[in-house]
Order: sequence, then structure tokens, then C-alpha cells
Amino acid sequence: MPDDEMPPYDVFAKMCPSRAVFEHVTGKWGALVLGSLNEGPHRFGEIRDQVQGISDRMLTQTLKTLCDDGIAVRTMSSHSHPTYELTEAGVGVAAAVRTLITVVEDAMSRGIGGR
Repeated sequence: MPDDEMPPYDVFAKMCPSRAVFEHVTGKWGALVLGSLNEGPHRFGEIRDQVQGISDRMLTQTLKTLCDDGIAVRTMSSHSHPTYELTEAGVGVAAAVRTLITVVEDAMSRGIGGR
């Protein structure tokens, strides 16, 4: 394989770095924060208000992880608080998570979840 060609990623492979990113995206807080960011850029407080139950510490940790993974980016301007938004790669990931959220919510109305 040429040096400039990346090996294929396999989330099922124990040592593949895609597995860690997958875990960040599909974890409780990661998925909910991505669902929020799928609607557009938000400030920290806006995300915290939308994702009810998340602590400031956990939100900070989740946003840092998503930024480190290249899924989100933190933008700072001189006259406002930092804003978080999806990267180009993160848009597709967040759309898939948002689709899953919608499927789960729709299935709840059809009887899953024990209600």
C-alpha cells in the first residue's frame, strides 16, 4: 500500500481508532450533543439548556472530545462566548445520529420502551 493511502477503518476491529470515535459519538452525552449541534452552531449554555440533565463538567468533556475527534469545532470571537459547530465531517455523523433519535422517538409512539 502506498504511504499516502490510508488503511480502511473497521469499527469492529479492537485496535482500530474508529472504534473510539464511534464510542464518543454513540455514548449517551455524545449522541445528545450531536443531536443538538445538528440544528446549527450553539453556545455552551444553549447546548446545556437543550440537553437536559448534563452537567457543565460533562458537557465540557463531551465538547472537547468531539472537537478532538474532528467532529465539532470551537470558534471564539472577540465579542462573544465560544460557539460550537459541526465540521464538514461531523455534519454527516450528526445527521445519522439525528436520524437514529427520530427513529427511536417514532418507535416509542408505536409501543417500544414499555409505555
